[in-house]
Amino acid sequence: MQPGGGADLDATWRDLRPSADAIRSWVHDGGSFLGLCFGAYLAGSNPGLDLLPGDTFGWAGSAGASVPDDRDTVVPVTWRGRRRHMYFQDGPGFALDRNARAEVLGQYPDGVPAALVASFGAGRVGVSGPHPEADRSWFEAAGLRNPDGYRLDLARDLITTTCG
Repeated sequence: MQPGGGADLDATWRDLRPSADAIRSWVHDGGSFLGLCFGAYLAGSNPGLDLLPGDTFGWAGSAGASVPDDRDTVVPVTWRGRRRHMYFQDGPGFALDRNARAEVLGQYPDGVPAALVASFGAGRVGVSGPHPEADRSWFEAAGLRNPDGYRLDLARDLITTTCG
């Protein structure tokens, strides 16, 4: 699992790069990788571990995004066909390759994938731009409220879909 918490992708990648081949081999040989927010950026390819059938990009402020900047906020996501709200801290969107084989679990309001699971060799990669693991304390610390209440079912879904 690669959690969020970084602010400088290039610097973090420089630190992680010496371990990249070992991580890629482990996932390829049947392991699982779970990347949340910053960890999801690192699953991408530029820079990153190149575990996804496509790449990541900064969704906030992009054309069509409902979030204009990198402030902490609550973002609506369509998760398996149901509208839900998630804690968001400048997480990525996912630009999938044409004909990519990935299970998109959640989409931002503009249709961009917000969370997905894809195969990588014999392994699985699960990533989410928003934070499905955010509990009540995250929202309260940022002065935010989740209109859906505070549940961890989306985190559970992402984990079980990724790891079985």
